[in-house]
Amino acid sequence: MRRFLFVSTALVAAFPVHAQSPAPQAQPVAGTTLAETIVTATRIPTPSDRVPASITVISRREIEERGYQTLAEALQFVPGLRMAQLGGIGQQATAFLRGNSGRSTLVLLDGVPINDPSEPNGAFNFGNETLFDIERIEILRGPASSMYGASAIGGVVNLVSRRAPRDRALGAFGEAAGGTQRTFRGGVGAGGTVGMFDYLGTVSNLSTEGFNALSNRFANTLRERDGYRGTAATARLGFNPNETTRIEALLRWRQANAGLDSVPRDDPNYSGEDRRWYGQLRAETTLLNGLWTTGLRIAATEDRRRYLNLRDQLSTATTYDLYRGTRLNFDWGNTVRLPSFGVFDNGAASFGVTHIREESFSRSINAFPTRVDARQDTTAGHASLQYRAFGRLDLTAALRHDSVGSFGGATTWRVGAVLQVPELNLRIRAAGGSGFNAPSLYQRFGTISGARPGSFIFQGNPNLRPEHSIGYEFGVEMDIPAFGNPRFATPGVTFFQSRVTDLINFNTNFSSLVNVDRAAIKGAELSLSLRPAPWLTGDVAWTITDATDARTNQPLARRPEHVVSVAARINPIPRLVVTPQLLFTGRSPETASYSNTGAFLGGLRYNKSGAIVNLTATYEVLPQVAVFAEARNLGGRRWEPANGFAYPGRSLLVGTRFTF
Repeated sequence: MRRFLFVSTALVAAFPVHAQSPAPQAQPVAGTTLAETIVTATRIPTPSDRVPASITVISRREIEERGYQTLAEALQFVPGLRMAQLGGIGQQATAFLRGNSGRSTLVLLDGVPINDPSEPNGAFNFGNETLFDIERIEILRGPASSMYGASAIGGVVNLVSRRAPRDRALGAFGEAAGGTQRTFRGGVGAGGTVGMFDYLGTVSNLSTEGFNALSNRFANTLRERDGYRGTAATARLGFNPNETTRIEALLRWRQANAGLDSVPRDDPNYSGEDRRWYGQLRAETTLLNGLWTTGLRIAATEDRRRYLNLRDQLSTATTYDLYRGTRLNFDWGNTVRLPSFGVFDNGAASFGVTHIREESFSRSINAFPTRVDARQDTTAGHASLQYRAFGRLDLTAALRHDSVGSFGGATTWRVGAVLQVPELNLRIRAAGGSGFNAPSLYQRFGTISGARPGSFIFQGNPNLRPEHSIGYEFGVEMDIPAFGNPRFATPGVTFFQSRVTDLINFNTNFSSLVNVDRAAIKGAELSLSLRPAPWLTGDVAWTITDATDARTNQPLARRPEHVVSVAARINPIPRLVVTPQLLFTGRSPETASYSNTGAFLGGLRYNKSGAIVNLTATYEVLPQVAVFAEARNLGGRRWEPANGFAYPGRSLLVGTRFTF
């Protein structure tokens, strides 16, 4: 039963159930119009205010000042993204980007996909990733398959890892902190540049006793804590034989162990281990006096997940589940600067070829064993073009064709435009594109054995077709001057709409999967940035989402209609920074609910709304040393992001951070 609940929880994220990265850029100073350079949105380095897409960038400074410990925590405040986590750190966390399914968000590490091929539906678990070795996070909202292929219907999250300092032979940095729930967080790193070589190495650890992942409203809960222990290490080595050529190797390892629970009762002997190896070798050179940049990359990932459930006072059953997924990625990418003609300038084109081999191996030891042993190859060609017209209109177009496995291919596109109206400090953005999700290896080839030898209660469908989408967005943003500040306030609004067809769901007797569903999604992202004083800035984001099953007109599970986030950066005295944050999540539809007695409740129901308040304060004791305090969920609200699973309670972490 526990294993069935675990797989069901993973599948609900995917199905609508019925009732090359740049070096980090400096942050703009309040009151200026300096724009960050973005690569994720177009594959061509472009200032953010000229990108025809909705982009959020979380810098290293923001990660530290806001006290983000995990990727899930950082992303929950991003407009248009709803994070549903089944408890605290280490628990399954699924991102619903602009109302799309959990398997519709592609996650990259320095531009390379790291979604686990052995995950039943291909979704990414955001609950295990820590951020000590991450320099910045770029979130692209909207269909991006024309640039990155499968799993990018909702958008892309790109993790850009830290780089070595270029101005010194040795630079070190680190942090150490401890707090409630027996939490410890620590990390050290060092890097530098010596002649033609540069290097960087980091190691970090986060451990906590945690909270009970289950809601305390259940009558039979044991209130046992579900802890977490995670370690990550990164090594990077770069070689620059001349000013136009770079060769780089990166190796990253991460392992996370966590206690797990099964709704509606605690499970004291249920635990999980999640381990990933990631390696990348990349070479890049610039030719023809800087007009053409070409690069080759080989990257490999291996994800290994184990779930063990031993006998306890609640059950005599023992289960052991093993998932291993590997991905080998070959990529040839090019960027060419194009000549100006007429009213068109700043032209650039990118093109390339990608080949990916994915393998999945899964085994389980329980009453209903699961088995997957399959692989598939994907070969894709992509091209994009961008120009600026009349000095104020940026135009982009992208096209890609993916040939996936044995079921044919998918061709995707994207076009966009950004119009600058400097006379009104106005930016108008419009974009449209298509996306697709390839069926996962489990969905095509997985089996769950029945009680009789040779029988199956579930068999994958090798004839599944990809899921397809078409989406559009239109946005306006305006800088309003006041009190001598040309950007005193920046209000913005983006309207988005998409339609997804051939969605994969269970057949009528739940024995296999078919392309049967359709989804209709629309909504708006409203934002307001305020800069009333050099020592005070604030941001408000309100996301409205209407995501429905187009066949039944029922709302899709775990997509709340309203999500509001409020954040501020307060610098009341020199060297002190205070960053309060508030997150409000409106009531959320659920198709798998439980009463306080633990009874399963069918049909469409709604989780109650909830709000959390976080507060982080950082004080710079010396130019190289700072102390900080991170308070989480100050109200102690144990609301349920997903029915039956509670948000972590009140906590406090105090520590120090240093660089030299």
